Amino acid sequence: MKRKKLFIVVNVDWFFLSHRLPIALGAQKQGFEVTVLTQDTGRVKEIESYGIKVVNIPFERSGTNIFKELNVIKKLIKTFKNDKPDIIHNVAMKASIYGSIAAKFSKSGNVINAISGLGFIFSDGKRGFLKLILQNLMKFSFKQPNVSFIFQNPEDFELFKSYSFASDKNSITIKGSGIDLDEFRYNQPMVNGKIVISLAARMLKDKGIQEFKEASEILKDEYFEKVSWLLIGPTDQDNPSNISRSKLENMNEPGYFEWIGYQDNIADHYKKSDIVMLPSYREGLPKSLIEACAIGRPIITTTAPGCNECVDEGYNGFKVPIKDSKSLAEKSRTLIENKEMRLEFGKNSRIKAEKEFSIENVVEKTLGLYRELLGGGEPQGTPKASSGLEKTPAQRAQRRDV
Repeated sequence: MKRKKLFIVVNVDWFFLSHRLPIALGAQKQGFEVTVLTQDTGRVKEIESYGIKVVNIPFERSGTNIFKELNVIKKLIKTFKNDKPDIIHNVAMKASIYGSIAAKFSKSGNVINAISGLGFIFSDGKRGFLKLILQNLMKFSFKQPNVSFIFQNPEDFELFKSYSFASDKNSITIKGSGIDLDEFRYNQPMVNGKIVISLAARMLKDKGIQEFKEASEILKDEYFEKVSWLLIGPTDQDNPSNISRSKLENMNEPGYFEWIGYQDNIADHYKKSDIVMLPSYREGLPKSLIEACAIGRPIITTTAPGCNECVDEGYNGFKVPIKDSKSLAEKSRTLIENKEMRLEFGKNSRIKAEKEFSIENVVEKTLGLYRELLGGGEPQGTPKASSGLEKTPAQRAQRRDV
């Protein structure tokens, strides 16, 4: 019996490794031949080490050269026509638009668009013209009878529903890309003198970096000797919302506020933290917060789509309005002053992670959608109960990119 072909289309190789690798391994276990179509930034060999084929697609996440963008779509069309995939799983907005357009012109079937957040255009109210262009591209690419959607939060689903792209019949909601609950185990907070409040993300304005800094300034006179604010993550020059290295370095205040850049050992930093914060303006479902939940930390985030799915107010953390530094400072003070609340919220975060964010749940729901699109039959391979999550040493060493 011929193996079914699964194409996973994603902008960059490192994002596939950090967010979609377990799904690809689960699909392999169920008999799929898996190919990843992505930009090679130097980690393709790592993907291929899992027995996954890779096609290098010259995606540019913030590309504006129309000829280069059309070349990406042209290469996708050619690859789809030549290889005839049974399922095309596009990940994130740009890959979903381009992958759906390519599927339309190559007459490919069974397209899944995983909408993992709507990006800076939707989080910035000043970008009305760009948003209009994007909506028209979405209309052209998504209004096809063979297109299905995976959403990470109900707000994104309702937005797509209002545009008539999505419906109850062609959409499911899966909370995030999942978390390995064995790798990210519950840990009691360390006693390290100062209370540590951390934020892990790419250094983008719409992640709430400025509000994080402003909250620390509000509380500085009161807690300079008692609290440390830790900013973790790389800059992202390709994103229009990027914060420059020089500006980040100017934020540093020895002994109180520190930006430490990209870190491999993010779980260790969560273990050393007492509170985890992400004041983002909009997310799909932030992996940094579900990892912090799994470690067992209280969360302070915003009421923004995606972020609000990670916190049950007053149970495992607090939600504040977007761009509200004063509220961030107020909720930080509440947790700083109440050790028992921090511990209780942290335990509740772990419970929430176990119920809602396990990687096994994400993989099985995704594979279930694959089976449904193939007519309910099982692809050649092992029974559907197998999630394919047996871990090699390389997998266990694999860390997420913030």
